[in-house]
Amino acid sequence: MNHIVIMAGGVGSRFWPVSTPEYPKQFIDILGCGKSLIQLTVERFAPFCAKENFWVVTNERYRDIIREQLPGIPETHILCEPVGRNTAPCIALACWKIKEEDPQANIAVTPSDAFVTDSEAFRGGVSDALDFAARHDNLLTIGITPTRPETGYGYIHMKSTAREGVTSVDSFREKPSAEVAMQYFKDGGYLWNAGIFVWNVAAIEKAIREYKPGIAAKMDEIVAGGSLDEIFPECEKISIDYAVMEPAAAAGLVCTRPVECGWTDLGNWTSLWEKREKDEQGNCVSGNVTLSEDSGCVISVEGLEKVVVQGLSGYIVAYRDGRLLICRREDEQRIRDFAK
Repeated sequence: MNHIVIMAGGVGSRFWPVSTPEYPKQFIDILGCGKSLIQLTVERFAPFCAKENFWVVTNERYRDIIREQLPGIPETHILCEPVGRNTAPCIALACWKIKEEDPQANIAVTPSDAFVTDSEAFRGGVSDALDFAARHDNLLTIGITPTRPETGYGYIHMKSTAREGVTSVDSFREKPSAEVAMQYFKDGGYLWNAGIFVWNVAAIEKAIREYKPGIAAKMDEIVAGGSLDEIFPECEKISIDYAVMEPAAAAGLVCTRPVECGWTDLGNWTSLWEKREKDEQGNCVSGNVTLSEDSGCVISVEGLEKVVVQGLSGYIVAYRDGRLLICRREDEQRIRDFAK
């Protein structure tokens, strides 16, 4: 059967003050559509399995929020990390737990905070990847066909060989400079790395045992009845990309399914501004706001009775629960520091 793992432990600090460690962006209706980002994620993957086969890896402080927003997910499928150890231990924990219930499982792993405009195209790509994973022991990614030279994403470098709708991966590349991103875009052999992975449970277990035996040993202890709170913090803090995907790609074991689906990693206010509907002056507004002579702003002030903004160009104005941010969009990389 298919299983879906949603990673939902981040604090979304670049979306402060709307996103906070107590209630981060994946649980917020940041798009103004009536659903939180994690609810949209479940909706996007719903065609592939029943709610009973969804899993969420998160922090203990968010357990009640997940119960409220995703009532169909079994309590035992809400896996709460005692501490964050990056994505490799997070994914390993979910895959080891899934194997206990379904030793033949096919698994898709996804972040909880992305946005997709073409859900049909996205689902087609995931469906192809799951079908491929059921018949092969490759590790797969969902690669996003670039629409621009983007410096904010990592990249997947494809080989020329393709089979059954998927393409072999040559290597993974870090977030590039503007010049390198332009080269990638012109070359056409590169995809954005969306952090969405697909594999069968035997393949990922084998890879983790080979490339990160220490993490595998900790997972064995946990599923054998050891204390998650005591054992999990001992895991190496490392991403699945560094831990498994990069060495597996070097060994020729990684494939990608390219998808054109309007995907965006909603990582900051500008990414939200790019995706939300805007007025004729390029303003993206949420809340009861009157604008005068403003342009290119993203304004989120839900909960305030009345807000008037005059004469701003290219600003972020965001409010939540007594916290107010007024910041130039070009300086939004400083928001984490402002929040401190």
